[in-house]
Amino acid sequence: MKSQKILFIDRDGTLVKEPPIDYQLDSLEKLSFVPGVMKSLGFIAEKLDFFFAMVTNQDGLGTAAFPENSFWPAHHLMMDTLEGEGITWDAVHIDPTMPEDNASTRKPGTAMLTEYIDNPKFDLAGSFVIGDRITDMQLAKNLGCKGIFLISDDRTREQAMQEVEESALEDVVALVAMNWVEIVPFLFAGERTARCQRVTKETAIDVAINLDGQGESSISTGLHFFDHMLEQIAKHGGVTLNVAVKGDLEVDEHHTIEDTAIALGTCLKEALGDKRGIERYGYSLPMDDSQAHVLLDFGGRPWLIWDADFKREYVGDMPTEMFLHFFKSLSDAALMNVNIRAEGQNEHHKIEGIFKAFARAIKMAIRRDIYRFELPSTKGVL
Repeated sequence: MKSQKILFIDRDGTLVKEPPIDYQLDSLEKLSFVPGVMKSLGFIAEKLDFFFAMVTNQDGLGTAAFPENSFWPAHHLMMDTLEGEGITWDAVHIDPTMPEDNASTRKPGTAMLTEYIDNPKFDLAGSFVIGDRITDMQLAKNLGCKGIFLISDDRTREQAMQEVEESALEDVVALVAMNWVEIVPFLFAGERTARCQRVTKETAIDVAINLDGQGESSISTGLHFFDHMLEQIAKHGGVTLNVAVKGDLEVDEHHTIEDTAIALGTCLKEALGDKRGIERYGYSLPMDDSQAHVLLDFGGRPWLIWDADFKREYVGDMPTEMFLHFFKSLSDAALMNVNIRAEGQNEHHKIEGIFKAFARAIKMAIRRDIYRFELPSTKGVL
């Protein structure tokens, strides 16, 4: 029998908004759901086979300061409302202790969840804790599963990621999400990440990409202008891109640029997987005196149309003849059709416009709609 994966889901701040004054949901008037939770959890419940376990700390529940008769009406209304949207719970775990009690049942302690530990019925390694506090992520670590860190307040994504780093939970947190809408495709269709390590006698290249990233990049190719252009792909494509290259620049720039293109194209192809739900096509834009048009199709057939001429032999430390070669190698490795046209007076602007337009084409083409999770092709395969 196949082990079942679990979603351990926090309540306050994750399912319902946490009251800003006393942090206690102790009246019907305070009940307000986190945006997107109904549609998102309903979709997950309908499409995926997770065991739903609510895990919540309710500080001092049952005491004079927080009597049970003020807690349960709002809690039951929350449960009934969720059930009306097809969201039912296989288990509900509520810890009533105060933080100063240091109870082992209290998150991130696991004493309240021993039935799931070392139980062959459950796949903890494939399970997730979804919560809005770092203690939820610590609970994930203690259980041996992954965490989804939902930002439910006015923190930025960068601040939340810093909190994760400061808590040394980078290996535990699988996703930092701004909302429930970001969580659904992650659980339903999985991560779209890939890594390509290419080592030859001429170059040693390590490229990693996350198509659902946030535009972050770490680029080092030994060619500063090339680094700058690859950063455009990450920033304007909305992907996370890490590129580390050691090439034989003492010989020529050719091998470094070509092999980076091959590795990046390979990552794009692998991260896209079977391409279900993607838009597939994309984009053009102006830049100052220049305009760049990039038409892109992840249709599985490599082809490059190039209509861009340069009057300078180099821009920065990169030979202009290599831009065509970069996109040709990239399109071949990624199995994509790319049509590039650029015109203008300033060569820097023209080249940067091409990379930005290419990045926006990537962003448009890889956009995924899990509610129409089908191949964008009449052939049935891409």
